[in-house]
Amino acid sequence: MNDPSQTSSFREEILSMSLLQLTPLKDIAAVAQVAARHASEGELHRRLHPEVARALTEFGFARRFVPERFGGEPVSYAQLTADVAVAGAGCASAAWVASLLAYSGRFATFLPERGQEEVWAGGPDVRFVAAMIPQGRAVRVDGGFRLSGTWHYVSGVDYADWALVLGPAAENAPSRFMAVRREDFTVEDTWHTLGMRGTGSHSITLTDVFVPEHRTLPQADLFAGNRGGVHGAPPLFAVNGLTFAAPLLGAARGAARLAAATLGDAPGRPPAKESYRIAYTRATAEVDAAGLLLARVAESVDEGPVTPELVARSRRDAAYATQLLVDAVDRLFEGNGVRSQAQSNPLQRFWRDVRGGATHGVLQFEAAALEFTKGPGG
Repeated sequence: MNDPSQTSSFREEILSMSLLQLTPLKDIAAVAQVAARHASEGELHRRLHPEVARALTEFGFARRFVPERFGGEPVSYAQLTADVAVAGAGCASAAWVASLLAYSGRFATFLPERGQEEVWAGGPDVRFVAAMIPQGRAVRVDGGFRLSGTWHYVSGVDYADWALVLGPAAENAPSRFMAVRREDFTVEDTWHTLGMRGTGSHSITLTDVFVPEHRTLPQADLFAGNRGGVHGAPPLFAVNGLTFAAPLLGAARGAARLAAATLGDAPGRPPAKESYRIAYTRATAEVDAAGLLLARVAESVDEGPVTPELVARSRRDAAYATQLLVDAVDRLFEGNGVRSQAQSNPLQRFWRDVRGGATHGVLQFEAAALEFTKGPGG
């Protein structure tokens, strides 16, 4: 069982840590502390606090898949997953944006060489966001496309330098991702949600923006892991579950740490009921199991080769891990009684964030199960 005194100490450190002590932010535990410190403000303003955005950038999330020739600092998928989860124990919204900074930057590595040189001309810490739902309208013109439309659910957009938006390149043509500069789009205030409020997943609008050909890439190449005509990168669905499940893993761990503090004896508080001690134990087992599943997904991709069977298994594992995390935070939230619902109690925020994040389409078990059971050529 977790030591309640250690959990209480962890919480006190989060709430009292001075920002001056955390510079430069190259320690992921320090990033988590900054994220936790500003989590309530992030919820209130529906965007990350500027100090949190700075911490994520300083730590290097945006450069995790940037080619080394542009100053990138690549890490394994296992390490990235672990770092995102640590951040999530402080604030799930911060971890969600951190994960998307890394993986959206990965998308940009599929751009043609000239496009990569343009987007990373100023260094590797360019903050990309991605709009993955194909919307808008593109008209092919000499040298590229004229792009217009509105794209929804663009997490972290308030701090974006570039956006990669997915849209049809032309009528009846395959969809393409197109990289657009921050000055080329406007942010629409549309993110009013129960959970993951701090992600600032607002909408963006473009009006007749010219996008040169070298700043576009076929959707099919990214999905297949086809970079520059070579199948050397993992297909999207081999790693996409990690993008969204890792922040939830961190949030569930944060919730478990808070819940552990209520198990010990304290003046004026009765001992925890046996039923809650049992529920807490089951919840922590579920969180640990989810962590092991996600670690296997990441390590399998790192080790390769990434076969279609591995992609299907990874997609299943990420979706099932998410179900375990939802069940775990439900147990922790319900078992803590009415005190869980206090606005001042971070447990209710972790519960809302895990519940909200788990609705993401990538994490739905039914779709993963159908893909997992599809026969050869099915």
